[in-house]
Amino acid sequence: MTLDDTEPGELDTAIPAHPQKRDALGQACFIFHFLPLIYVLAGWMAPWRGALIVYLVFVPAVFLQWRLNKSSCVLNNMESFIRTGHWRDPRSREEGAWLRTLIKDRTGLSLSRFQMDLVMNGVMTTLWLAALAHLLRWL
Repeated sequence: MTLDDTEPGELDTAIPAHPQKRDALGQACFIFHFLPLIYVLAGWMAPWRGALIVYLVFVPAVFLQWRLNKSSCVLNNMESFIRTGHWRDPRSREEGAWLRTLIKDRTGLSLSRFQMDLVMNGVMTTLWLAALAHLLRWL
């Protein structure tokens, strides 16, 4: 098995070669995406026991929602629903690829879905374990 996807999925082919401009709804949804991202990246450092417990539930919930929702984020699905009346919009370049699209637009680095999953799952697992260790220090 290589790090490259052998066959593109339905959402992989929705990412055009060039970034598109966002309208107001797209920009609001894009910015709103940063809230859970920041929480996943920084929540493990919370100085309160309750916040760490919420974090330890939130991170697996995010992972589980991706798996149950075919690697797509509910936030992207809600934007698609507002725009089209449908939960999925294959024309959306960010549905199922928000972070991958952000990385490609900002760095030019084009990661496959498999590579992106490795990075995201590795980071989330590491930070979840850090939060668990942080919580266990208080017990």
